Amino acid sequence: MTLPVTALTAAICALLMIFLLFKVVGQRLRTETGFGAGSDPKMDMVRGCHSNLVENAPIAILLLALLEMTNVHHWTLTGLAALFLVGRVVHVYGMYQHFADKTLKFRQLGVMCSTLPILAMALWVIYLFVTVNLLN
Repeated sequence: MTLPVTALTAAICALLMIFLLFKVVGQRLRTETGFGAGSDPKMDMVRGCHSNLVENAPIAILLLALLEMTNVHHWTLTGLAALFLVGRVVHVYGMYQHFADKTLKFRQLGVMCSTLPILAMALWVIYLFVTVNLLN
């Protein structure tokens, strides 16, 4: 059994995580901050970008895998994965915009585009549990 949507989503999340990790390391080198954020607000922001991905990606990937293993509609699942990934990238862009005292809209859009697929997949798993396991 292969899980191509899950695998691709996990790989893209891993690349984004590594990119954000380098942003954190770069900021640590610039500010000579060995641990935590120190007193640098940009360090808070880059760490927030990285940690937010690390907090959200595992549950999204897990839900994708569970749904993909039940052979749900492939293109719907692909669309949810794509929306999640776009949301993660838009969130990072929005964090940089917000930090530069520009707009908060991209950050908010990124949060919505990341949260809605997770919510949809969680409800989908619950629906499958009820209809397949409880009602049969």
